[in-house]
Amino acid sequence: MNILETDHWCMMLPEEWHAENDDDVIRIVDQDDVGEIEITTLHKQSGRVNASDVAAMASEESPEITEWHQARAGGFEGVTGVYREDGASVREWYLGSESLLLYITYVCAEEDEGLDDASVDELLGTLVVGDSQAA
Repeated sequence: MNILETDHWCMMLPEEWHAENDDDVIRIVDQDDVGEIEITTLHKQSGRVNASDVAAMASEESPEITEWHQARAGGFEGVTGVYREDGASVREWYLGSESLLLYITYVCAEEDEGLDDASVDELLGTLVVGDSQAA
């Protein structure tokens, strides 16, 4: 296992996954190229991200998702939903902790839907707020 560390959060990254920073978006792909995770970090200028912040952003930014479910990924909590578009299956998460809000997507071909779900959930389950944010 490797540790993927940003200025705001970190997570464990299994050997078969690799990450790259692409214009402030962390892209994570596995060696089989079945799907891709993208993580965008938003930082609230003052105060903590709360459940209503997360829900408001999710409903505003992702109207194609009609049903949201409560989600927990490591030290982050929020909502998750799924939709299909143009032959792709898309899972989205809006997760908050401390002053951070993470927008995460996992995209794969519709025919590959579900193949990486357990691996993606396990990977996201290792998310923790970085030391600089916990102060």
